[in-house]
Amino acid sequence: MSSEHYTKYLTFSDEDTKWQIYCTDVGNNRIGPGVSYPPHREHHPQKFNSVSTGRILNEYQIIYISEGSGTFSSGDTTYKVTPGSILLLFPNVKHSYAPDTEVGWTEHWVGFQGNYADTLVSEELLSPTRPFYQIGYHTSLLTLFSEIFHNVDEQEPLYQYRIGAKVMTLLAEIFSYTKKEHQHSRSQEIVEKAKHTFDENIYGSVDLDEVAGEIGISKSHLCEVFRLYTDMTPYQYFIHVKINKAKELLESENPSIKEIAFKLGFRDQYYFSRLFKKKTGIPPSKWIITNP
Repeated sequence: MSSEHYTKYLTFSDEDTKWQIYCTDVGNNRIGPGVSYPPHREHHPQKFNSVSTGRILNEYQIIYISEGSGTFSSGDTTYKVTPGSILLLFPNVKHSYAPDTEVGWTEHWVGFQGNYADTLVSEELLSPTRPFYQIGYHTSLLTLFSEIFHNVDEQEPLYQYRIGAKVMTLLAEIFSYTKKEHQHSRSQEIVEKAKHTFDENIYGSVDLDEVAGEIGISKSHLCEVFRLYTDMTPYQYFIHVKINKAKELLESENPSIKEIAFKLGFRDQYYFSRLFKKKTGIPPSKWIITNP
């Protein structure tokens, strides 16, 4: 980064605005523990100094917190900020943010305007109702901020075009990491739905094609995701559930091994006994003796 405290307010021409996205301000701050926030800066507009108490801007901003912790409020919602948090500020939406006094934080930001950003909002790709993302620490984002700061310092011809392109890339990176997190959540949902189906059919059998179809995915995708999250195939998990239920039945009802085998949907008691011993280390006939 350019320094621990770096702030630049930029000019832009009518020609720059035709690029559909143009930069208004950039910066980064490293706020140490016990340091007041925001740090005092000469020529810093009052609307920016009110960041910790609440303010409304006429621009968009992307703020990336790479270290530390704090709080962020936008509209009526407050979020806990941790390393890897993205704060999105929207025009005419009141917001406030500040680091925890005892911890501090490191922030990197870029402010921008333009029809491109407005279109993202109208298409609901960006929304004031979702101004906060937890995407984690990524050096690729820090590199983009560094490149933006470099373009600002150099101010070569058409530098606003270059910065605008990098802001687009920054947004794309954020969406990409958010999508990955969504896919992670979807995978968990798939596994939980499959587990529920197995639990509901513990006394019978299941068809993996049907289970996958009910979830809305293919059998191969179900097996891939299930193994990734449980280190077991769906079938192995289903057998594991049945063996655990067999333990409960042996300890509570004390029926015959044959009755338990057929109750749990096994084709015969000998197959069940072999499988039980393979999974537990002892045959079902000795389970009660070993586990009174």
